[in-house]
Amino acid sequence: MRTGLTARKNKARRRRPLTTDNGTIAIADAHDNDEPDPETGPLRRCIVTRERLPKERMIRFVIGPDRQIVPDLTARLPGRGMWLSASRDVLESSGAREEKRLEGGQQDKQGDGGRLKASNRHLARAFARAARGPVSVPSDLYVLLQTALVRRIGESLGLARRAGQAVAGYEKAREALKTGRYTLVVQASDGSEAERSRFLSGFGPDLKIIDPLPGEALGRVFGRDYVVHVAVAPGKLAESLVVEAGRLAGLRNGSARALGSARATGRETGPVNDGTGANG
Repeated sequence: MRTGLTARKNKARRRRPLTTDNGTIAIADAHDNDEPDPETGPLRRCIVTRERLPKERMIRFVIGPDRQIVPDLTARLPGRGMWLSASRDVLESSGAREEKRLEGGQQDKQGDGGRLKASNRHLARAFARAARGPVSVPSDLYVLLQTALVRRIGESLGLARRAGQAVAGYEKAREALKTGRYTLVVQASDGSEAERSRFLSGFGPDLKIIDPLPGEALGRVFGRDYVVHVAVAPGKLAESLVVEAGRLAGLRNGSARALGSARATGRETGPVNDGTGANG
């Protein structure tokens, strides 16, 4: 009996995750890892929740030359991919504290480095299990992903504008929608709710509406100070915008309205005064 108990203890000890001197996480018993899922079909398995989801709702990662975890938003980098749900619940413990510090400009008196290192330990373990070896996870992964998604959304909108597939401004965008050849609406996340609703009045529920960027960011794409309404024609760029906006919404707050909902509802940002004339 004692021999069996000792064997179980030794087995548990071999499975214990180990922290190396450089902060990476290794798994002592590689045979305890789950077999990786083949990257085929429309679904992928999240390495944290183990839930299978459409790959459009997830983010792929690969291992860099230095064993650093690298986000692969285009899902094209070589190597076996590891997938995470694009959800704040999955990622917030790895970077929510860093995001709060960046947004508020406040320093953590007890030390950002130590707290961030402790908070993303569960992600490092999940990546190490999937990678079957030691890995290093950026402490600001949560912020890094949001920044990359915002950049990709802006780039896709810019490509759509140059290709003649995106029209900005209240009147021009409404006229484009009336032709029936534009089915996606991108609206400023900080635009006036009343103005946004007025813009959508008269159109059916088939429109997809996303609001991933504030008006100033939309304005930079179209060479203006501020833009609230953009109509986008169907195509690969429009599809990419919907996917990336959905991932960004999941990382921010899980809001369904950025997943291409028929009507964007629920405001979390301060509205722009309708009387300013800025809602272009």
